[in-house]
Amino acid sequence: MKKLLNSPLAGISHSIRKFTRVAATVALVAQAGHAIADVAPLSVQGNKILAGGQPASFSGMSMFWSNTGWGGEKFYNAQAVSWLKTDWNAKLVRAAMGVEDAGGYLTDPANKTRVMTVVDAAIANDMYVIIDWHSHNAHQYKTQSIAFFKEMATKYGNKNHVIYEIYNEPLQVSWSSVIKPYAQDVIAAIRAIDPDNLIIVGTPTWSQDVDAASRDPIAGTNIAYTLHFYAGTHGQSLRDKATTALNNGIALFVTEWGSVNADGNGGVANSETNAWVSFMKANNISNANWSLNDKAEGASALVPGASPNGSWATSQLTASGALAKSITLGWPSYSGSTGSSAAPSSRRSSSIAAVSSSRSSIAPSSSSRSSVAPASSSRASSSVSAGSGKCTQVVSNQWNNGFTGAIRICNTGTSAINGWNLSWNYSDGTRVTNSWNANVTGSNPYTATPLSWNSSIQPGQCAEVGFQASKPGANVTTPTITGAVCK
Repeated sequence: MKKLLNSPLAGISHSIRKFTRVAATVALVAQAGHAIADVAPLSVQGNKILAGGQPASFSGMSMFWSNTGWGGEKFYNAQAVSWLKTDWNAKLVRAAMGVEDAGGYLTDPANKTRVMTVVDAAIANDMYVIIDWHSHNAHQYKTQSIAFFKEMATKYGNKNHVIYEIYNEPLQVSWSSVIKPYAQDVIAAIRAIDPDNLIIVGTPTWSQDVDAASRDPIAGTNIAYTLHFYAGTHGQSLRDKATTALNNGIALFVTEWGSVNADGNGGVANSETNAWVSFMKANNISNANWSLNDKAEGASALVPGASPNGSWATSQLTASGALAKSITLGWPSYSGSTGSSAAPSSRRSSSIAAVSSSRSSIAPSSSSRSSVAPASSSRASSSVSAGSGKCTQVVSNQWNNGFTGAIRICNTGTSAINGWNLSWNYSDGTRVTNSWNANVTGSNPYTATPLSWNSSIQPGQCAEVGFQASKPGANVTTPTITGAVCK
């Protein structure tokens, strides 16, 4: 039955369909004797996004531009999305549909097909999915945007999984006179069909000026605002803007972030990334890392030539990709779904690549972003440990006299590990020369304590202490690992 467009009964009809779908799930559960996974409906209350009525946040990946001929479109397939869920434990994926640029939606309808492929795959894998109008000038294409989102709302508006992102990154234009009027019209068109799914609105200056939006917010329900950051460029100054926005009462969603520079180049900025992750976790801000692509640039998660269909070995992850996977794997679980979500996969094959890696290439766009000095990261650690874990060394890459790897701590018990510490030492002269994702002290033995964002490890999840080391021989030596967490 078609939706009752622009009818007073549209919202009621939509709610009935959602209720019927949940009720059908419950009935099937009762018949089958087990739970069927689904995702909880998202809503906004004050400056928080709620899942099933409770504050929550989710982490995952953003696709690269969908544009034909740009290279990232090959990852818009069901296998890649499924691998993100099962191997990375991603709860979120973003389909970044290019609009006005060459090969985009306005000239090639294949872009819409790619987006729907990702949306359908996300729904099948019980993930949230962002349908992103990936434009720097969306207000100039309002008519096309309204038509597109009306179609998406009609097709997917009864799915809790779907999130509408109606303006990716506005340039340095006025919030109140340019972005807000555009957003109001697009939101009205969506709400005539879908009265409650989350809508995210971009903010000025490449979605950094969230404070401007917070001073003149959009009236309506379940509306959040876009914050983008790149840790190699943006630091405490941008977090201060975000704090102002939160204090003014609006909800934020980081639909795009990177651990490298804002132009997509450079190596991983570990300290600033840790500070941002701690900030997002402390404020329950969901996020998607940019991007699932194999372009030769630092922001790409995959090395050039990686399979477009998932099954990526650790050697196929870039430094930023390995870090993004580690963060996603360690993101706090949320159990408020309408059914019981599948347990995280045991395929935890990631480890962090060398932070000195630098993959420079042409940025995905020519936009410049305001640079601020990096701020020192907020760190926290605890020596209190609960639950039981398994500690192993994993190796992601090696060469004649060195390697990159990680000490992986996986929670094999039934209760959370709240705080952990461990030590490891080598018998052959191997020496750790750099480390990340933990406070590492000592010199063979090495001792690691967690940062604030990875101090808690839930059952079935893993945390990793990444490092780079020198070695005296051809082979990597297995260290002796000790600690109360390594049972």
